[in-house]
Amino acid sequence: MTVVQHTAHPAPKLYWIVALILALVTALEVAASYIDALDPVLVPLLLGLGAIKFGIVIAFFMHLKFDRPLYRSLFLLGVFGSIPLFVVLLLTFNAL
Repeated sequence: MTVVQHTAHPAPKLYWIVALILALVTALEVAASYIDALDPVLVPLLLGLGAIKFGIVIAFFMHLKFDRPLYRSLFLLGVFGSIPLFVVLLLTFNAL
């Protein structure tokens, strides 16, 4: 039987910094929605900012950054595997 050695989780200070970063990205999203000049690129911009927030949340608050690489790989396989599945589902119902 192998013993899994866990690394120590960071101090609460890091979580406050991450929360501040998430708040700033959210403020950017809200501000971008009010800027008319960004209308042509608004959807890709918001999707990109949302992806950044998603990555930060799963890395820190779901502790994926501190888990074994196997668990991280399985999670990412599910996330990226769901994208083509969703596209096929939309194509099946002529939604694209």
